[in-house]
Order: sequence, then C-alpha cells, then structure tokens
Amino acid sequence: MNRIVLDPTHQPIDYAQIDIRHWNRVHFIGVGGAGMSVLAEMLLEEGVAVSGSDAARNAKTQRLESLGATVYEGQEASHVNGASIVVYSSAIKPDNPEIVSAYEQGIVVMHRSDILATLMAHKYAITVAGAHGKTTTSAMISQIFVSAGHGELADPSFAIGGSIHTPEGLHDGGHAGKGSVLVAEADESDGSFEKYRPQLAVITNVEPDHLDHYGSKEAFAQAFIEHAMHATEHVIVCGDDLGALSVVRSMSDDVRKAAIVYTTDETLELPFAQVVTIHADSSTADDGGQDFSVSWPKRLHDERIHVHIRVPGLHNVRNATAALIAAIMAGIDAHDAARALDDFRGAARRFDIKDVVNGIAVVDDYAHHPTEVSALMNAARARYPHSRIRVLFQPHLFSRTHYFASEFARALSLADEAIVTGIFPAREFQKDWPEVSAQTIVDAARAEGINDKRIVAIEDMNVAASQLAHTARPGDAIFTVGAGSITKMADAIVEQLHERF
Repeated sequence: MNRIVLDPTHQPIDYAQIDIRHWNRVHFIGVGGAGMSVLAEMLLEEGVAVSGSDAARNAKTQRLESLGATVYEGQEASHVNGASIVVYSSAIKPDNPEIVSAYEQGIVVMHRSDILATLMAHKYAITVAGAHGKTTTSAMISQIFVSAGHGELADPSFAIGGSIHTPEGLHDGGHAGKGSVLVAEADESDGSFEKYRPQLAVITNVEPDHLDHYGSKEAFAQAFIEHAMHATEHVIVCGDDLGALSVVRSMSDDVRKAAIVYTTDETLELPFAQVVTIHADSSTADDGGQDFSVSWPKRLHDERIHVHIRVPGLHNVRNATAALIAAIMAGIDAHDAARALDDFRGAARRFDIKDVVNGIAVVDDYAHHPTEVSALMNAARARYPHSRIRVLFQPHLFSRTHYFASEFARALSLADEAIVTGIFPAREFQKDWPEVSAQTIVDAARAEGINDKRIVAIEDMNVAASQLAHTARPGDAIFTVGAGSITKMADAIVEQLHERF
C-alpha cells in the first residue's frame, strides 16, 4: 500500500470518491478523546473494524470495546500492525511511536478531520462551528432530527464531542444512523474545518481563540470566512456576535443571498441576507429553562414560532434558534422542530446539575473560553437569583490563559467567589510557558481593578474543592468549570457535602 499522508495543511481532496467499505481496519491514536471516540464509534456502526490506543482507559474506551473495538492502553509501534489506516489528531506529536511505525510500514495516515470529511461527503451534512456553543447546538440539531425526523430525515448520524442528556438517559455523542443527515461539530482549533463541504454551515460566533495555531485574530477570522464559503446551500450565522456578523459582511452579494442571520436585535438589517429575529422572554421558566419566539422572513416561513427549552441562558436561546433554522432548512416542519427542542435536556457538562445537598447546588460545566464563562455566570444568576455563586475554575491550555487572562478575570468577577486552580495542559507543556499559572488570572484581576479577594489561586484542585465543600452553606451554588480534569471535583464536592450534612 502506498504511503499517503493527509493533514490539515493539504488541499482538499474529493472525499466523495473514498469508499470506507474497502477499509480493513482503522486504528485511532488517542481513541479515548472526545472527537476521536465519536468517529471510531461511527465507523464501528458502519461495519468497519476499529482499534485504538490511549494513555489510559476511560468511559469512552470502555464503550468502544463494548461495541467491538480493540483498545490498547499505552502506545506502541506494534499496535498499528495490520491496519489499513491510522488516524491522528493535532494533539499527536510527530515522534509518537504508532505514527512513526505507520509511516515506516507505508500505512495510510489520516487526520481525524479527513475521516469526518469522508463520512460527511456521503450524507446531507450540517456542521456547527464557533469558538463556543458547538456541542450544545449540534446536540440540539440532532435531537430535532431524532424526535421529529421522518423518512430519510429520521435516524440521523451525528458526531458531537460530548454526551447528550435525553429523556431516556445519557447518550454518547457518536451515532451512525440509517438516515440521510449527518450533524457534526466543525473544529476550528487547527483549521481542519476548512476541508468540510456541508449543505448547511452554522456559525455560532467568531471570537478569537487558538491563537497559538493561527497567530493572529485576522487569520482566525479568515478561516471562518473560508469555512462559510464552502456551504453548498446556506450558512446560518449568529448576528449577535460581531465576529460572526463580519463573516457575513465579508461575503459577496451573491453569496450573502444564501446567508440566514439570527439575532435578538430587531433593528438589524443586512442587504440580501435573510434575518430571523429572536424574541426572548427575560424571565426564567419554572423548570429553569427559557421561553422565546422566532420571527421569520416570509420567504422562509410565514408565522412566528414559539419555543420552550429546558436549559438556561440567552446563549442557549441563540443555540436553539440556530438548531431550529438548520432543521427547517433541511426539511423538518417548523412546529415539529420547536416541539422537539422541548425534549432536549442538555449536553453533558453544560450546566450539568450534579446534585443538591442541603440546599447547596453543585453544577459542572465545560466552559473554557472567557465568553463561555461569562455566559455561564449570567445563566447561573438567572437560575439561582438568590444564591451565592461560587466557582472552581481550571484554565485549559497555557496559551489560552496567557492570551485571555484579563478576559477570564472579568468573566470570573461575575461570581461571588472564584478559585482558579492549576492549568490543564492538554497538548501543551509547562516548560514552554514558564510564567503562566493560575496566579496569572489573579494578577490580571488585580490589574483590571477587580477585587482580588473575590478571585484567588489554589493550584491543587483537590484542596480547592475541599475548601469549597467545607465552607458551603445552604443556598450556595457551586460550579466546577473547565474543559479538563476539573469535572472530577464536582463528584468530590458532592461526596464531601453528603459527609457534612
């Protein structure tokens, strides 16, 4: 077999010409990760043999094994023997023994985005891109098709980087359905989303992130412009986000005719683009969710649609509106789509209420960008208006902490108390960022003139969690926040609260 290396820097290829039925075994390096495990599961459901390796087993690898995958703990060159394709992500280093072995054996090596692009090329594809909101919006779209789809629009495939709460329980974020639709998160972190050619491209926001990859805010924005131009039918864009709005304004008049912009600004007008207006109720519903309605341009729909969602926050109203538009453009009845959103219980680790102990709520959330943290704090105030909001925040990536320390400080200042704990490095190394730590955000808070007693640094998250649990009082709402290992502290806090009370 000829050695072929595909990566995010290469020109797009014709993925529609790739027939996965000819693949013998696909091996995933880092198969326990959120994005990789979803793709592995989709291939398994398509009948492809799958193997993979990771530093340690976790719930995702256990699920893959239950579906028939072979999973290795640790990474060794021999694991790729006999594979027809080896899949890597941008987190995999060039000296990884499995990828080195794949090169030496002439095995086809693919970036994870190439696998997703291949699956996407054979379906009616809906992608969701943005610095934040991707998982929730993708999950909402998937829920609509699961609940309201008929014929080819039923039983969608989806590739979502997180599990989904449903009335039947927690479902994993990967599924290879028999229907014609594929819903996928479009990861912007390494630029690979520029490969995708979806029928519908949703852009929730274009706020600078991953500057370690892009180098500048301008390059980050340009990547979204190119992604939007690749949508073959419509690009669906949040008009409340200035960065996303700039994407629409950068389009030619002809291309902008295919843009649908959703916004809470009733005065927004964009030449040629269709504008969908959100009318959000400022109050919180009895179940902690939101009620809102949507007005449509007559060429899209001729009446206002009323919607109820069970998840809090204006950001989720926007996410739900994007999902509604995508579903309707794909052929779902508008009222059926709105009713289906009432079935959505949220994505795992998105305002995930773990327990309430003696009147103390413990909530876990994936927010790891300043705007996400701000949105979470605003949703927390709406959901718990009389509570003391207390946050245990684990920054994700040294680079993100460095670039956005002041923004994180301002976001965390919306809480009554915030403890910043040790940084989750993910693909980065402390030695490359020796001056960056939890204290970086505290120092930024002081520089911003924010009361530094409200934001403190405790490197050891176990110590910080114990402090929160032992100083909690009835009525408090404690949030564990971040994209890394901080999620373990939610259960630890609940356990300690039960011991106290």
